[in-house]
Amino acid sequence: MNTSQQPDNYKYKAMKNTCYLILLLILSQACSNNERSDAYGNFEAIEVIVSSQANGQIISLNIEEGMEVALGDTIGLIDTIDLSLKKQQLISQEDVLFARMRNFDSQVRVQEQQRKNVLVDKDRVANLLKDGAATQKQMDDINGSLDLLEQQILATEVQKEAVRAEMATLLTQVRQVEETLSKCYIISPLTGTVLVKFSEAGEITTIGKPVCKIANLDELELKVYISGDQLPYLKIGQPVEVLIDRNLKEFTQLQGTVSWISSKAEFTPKTIQTKKERVNLVYAAKVRVPNDGTLKIGMPGEINFMKAE
Repeated sequence: MNTSQQPDNYKYKAMKNTCYLILLLILSQACSNNERSDAYGNFEAIEVIVSSQANGQIISLNIEEGMEVALGDTIGLIDTIDLSLKKQQLISQEDVLFARMRNFDSQVRVQEQQRKNVLVDKDRVANLLKDGAATQKQMDDINGSLDLLEQQILATEVQKEAVRAEMATLLTQVRQVEETLSKCYIISPLTGTVLVKFSEAGEITTIGKPVCKIANLDELELKVYISGDQLPYLKIGQPVEVLIDRNLKEFTQLQGTVSWISSKAEFTPKTIQTKKERVNLVYAAKVRVPNDGTLKIGMPGEINFMKAE
């Protein structure tokens, strides 16, 4: 064999190996493109910000980030001393009004008894007047006394109505104070996990100031963006395959359900990739996925729904 041809053989083999590598790269790229998901996005949760409904110092705030809370749990308390004193003052005024009502009732009973006595005297004088043993003036005096008592009873009843209206106003004020007192208790509006704690015990808070953020992590939503040509293949209530990263090369498969599809298109967010790399307009959609503890807010995810098509 001619040794001068040996370098050419080496070059030929090197070129051949290079072609094989290029071919393998093309095939692997084609396979990876075929296995790409239909849509990409990130997991979200319905986050509820719990705010203060009263002004004052936070006496206690029994939560920590990551803590599980239930619907209706009392997670904090705002100072109630001023409101409690105001309520006690209103209750004392209410007691005074009740005493005035009892006094008016007693006056009416006395006046009613006096009226009965005058009616008896009137009957007696009327009989005497028939026999000529009494004068018309006596009858007129009795009628005048009877009219006066009836006017006194009416005036007392009017005073009772005024006190009764005052009591109704006072009771409304008491209920208002009780309602404000109830708002001093910070109540969890849902069952979930405390994500962020904005305040601490001892701080001064005001109405509307955030105290904490809570979300139910038992079920998360994967918000993805799909192009217009994918839209006919997706509908609300449709089950889809959800993929999350297990490692650099493998995925964990989950099942999800489409819960929402936007009714109008929007420009593609810069952080989102779609099936055609970049398109001008996309539709947002949400996929509801049960969470076994592996899903986290902000975690990337993918869905497949067009493979069957």
